[in-house]
Amino acid sequence: MIYRVRARTADAGFSLVEMMMVVAIIGVLAAITVPMSGNALRFLKVSGDARSLSNATAVAKMRAAAKFTQSRLYVDITGKTYYIQTYDKATSAWINETGTTSLSSTVSFGYGPVSAAPLNTQTAIGQAPLCMNTTVSPAVAVANTACIIFNSRGLPVDATGSPFGDDAIYITDSTAVYGITVAATGFVRLWRNNYTSTPSWSLQ
Repeated sequence: MIYRVRARTADAGFSLVEMMMVVAIIGVLAAITVPMSGNALRFLKVSGDARSLSNATAVAKMRAAAKFTQSRLYVDITGKTYYIQTYDKATSAWINETGTTSLSSTVSFGYGPVSAAPLNTQTAIGQAPLCMNTTVSPAVAVANTACIIFNSRGLPVDATGSPFGDDAIYITDSTAVYGITVAATGFVRLWRNNYTSTPSWSLQ
C-alpha cells in the first residue's frame, strides 16, 4: 500500500479585512457601553451620597438621645461636606462627633429646577436653616450652611430649642435630586426626584 504525504501548507492567518471588521465591532460595542457605564456610575454616586446623608441624619438623632443633649447634622453647602456635632452645655459650644464627609465630585447640595418639596414635608422647598455659631454672644448664623438639630428626645428643633418640623437637605447631580426630610416626630425619610420642575417625588 502506498501512502501519499500531503505537503503541509503555511498556517493561515487573519486578513486585513477581518481585522478591520473586529475593530469596528469593538468600536460599536464601546460606543454603546461607555455612556451606559458613565450613567450607572453617576447614579451610584448620587444615590450613595443620599443614603450616607440619610444615615448621618439618623445617627445625629441617636447621638442626641444617647448623650442627653442636642445633636446636629452640620452641612457646609459650598464646601460640599457634612459632619455630626453634639452640644456641650458646659462650654456652650458644638463639638465634632465624626470626621468630615465629602460629597462625590459630581454631586452638590441643591435641588435644581425642582419647585416643590415632597408631599407632607416642607411648606416650601429649601435647605434646613443656617447653622448657628454659639461660641460668640449673641450667636450668629454661619453663611452657606444648613443644620438639622435634634433634642435629647430625638425630636427636631430650631436654634432656640423650639419644635421644628420643616427640616430637609437636598443634593443633586443635575440628573436627579434626592431629599432627606425630617418630620416633626423625628421620622427621617429619603426621597428622589428626576430633576424635573413637576413634583414627582418617590420615597426610597
